[in-house]
Amino acid sequence: MTATGPVAVYGATGYTGRLVVAELVRRGIETVVCGRSPGRLHAVADAHGGLDARPASLDDRDALRHALGDCAVVIDCAGPFTRHGEPVVRAAVETGTHYVDTTGEQTHIRCVYERYDDAARAAEVVLLPAAGFDYVPGDLVSRLAAADVEPLAELVVAYRVQGFAATRGTLHSGLEMARAGALEHRDGGLRRAGRLPRRGRFPFPEPIGTRAVVSFPAGEPLMVPRHTRTRNVTSLIALDGLAPFPVPSELAALAMPVAGLAMHTPLKALVDLAIERLPEGPPQDARRAARFTVVAHARGEDGRGGRAVARGSDVYGLTAVTTAHAAALLAAGEFSGPGAHSPASAFDARAFLDHLAGHGVSYDAPSAAEKAPA
Repeated sequence: MTATGPVAVYGATGYTGRLVVAELVRRGIETVVCGRSPGRLHAVADAHGGLDARPASLDDRDALRHALGDCAVVIDCAGPFTRHGEPVVRAAVETGTHYVDTTGEQTHIRCVYERYDDAARAAEVVLLPAAGFDYVPGDLVSRLAAADVEPLAELVVAYRVQGFAATRGTLHSGLEMARAGALEHRDGGLRRAGRLPRRGRFPFPEPIGTRAVVSFPAGEPLMVPRHTRTRNVTSLIALDGLAPFPVPSELAALAMPVAGLAMHTPLKALVDLAIERLPEGPPQDARRAARFTVVAHARGEDGRGGRAVARGSDVYGLTAVTTAHAAALLAAGEFSGPGAHSPASAFDARAFLDHLAGHGVSYDAPSAAEKAPA
């Protein structure tokens, strides 16, 4: 069913929010800017020729509902979502507004799925967390890798990112992720992962080759089971892309659990303050220079295997594209049905990736299943 009304961007004055607003305006989509600061909102609105600006604090339930009341979709860019995300989700359900966000935090994804799925179905709206770089490419290639070989024994998603410079918002979200610990999908259900990340080596396509990897709290363990029958989901990241300078893989792997423990001490508040002294985000040239490769490998219960790969650049620019495209599809009624979704459960994975091809993303997903390596 087509939804009428503009697309609202909550957190429109932040680094990612401004990119999302610019992408919506570029596409000719009627856009409303929302957030907590009237002055900053009007500056963003004026920069695009006088958009509708609607201030609304997260602790003002009536103001949020008023801001979203006539909107077809809201894109929430105001993290960390573990702290700030739920009020916008609730307002979207209460006003019958489709919801999209840019979170990378497992805790928030789980909140949306477990607390609001039934309410979203009743309201006939879609809730789509993690619709940015985290974790659209991984979720979509997971679906393509699994398509011909499910039910699966395991789905492994591996990331390698080079030249990535994080925004302040991403760093704050990273602290929340470290504090919460990791969730994993094992033996058909969600459970807490151990304190120590799993370590190993993963064969990325050439010219990258095999790299040292470590498990990390990505969205796929929560998202992939919403569209694929699989007993296990593992998310990995290459260690050589985790730091801006060379670090021994053993040191990088050990630093992750230590950082998680530290986030339960007063050190977290000090780190939050230190982050606020950093630049808001990378300059445009540095942002566009980031490169990523995401590989999904599916192993069927019968031993067959499937593999799909996505490659691209500019993860924040890509987030603006994926959220704007998701919002356009939702407003047009082009989705699988109401409820809490992942990108691949809401939309056709191959068609979404085909759209991203016009924005620097390439993918390789053989249509025929291949025999899994021994």
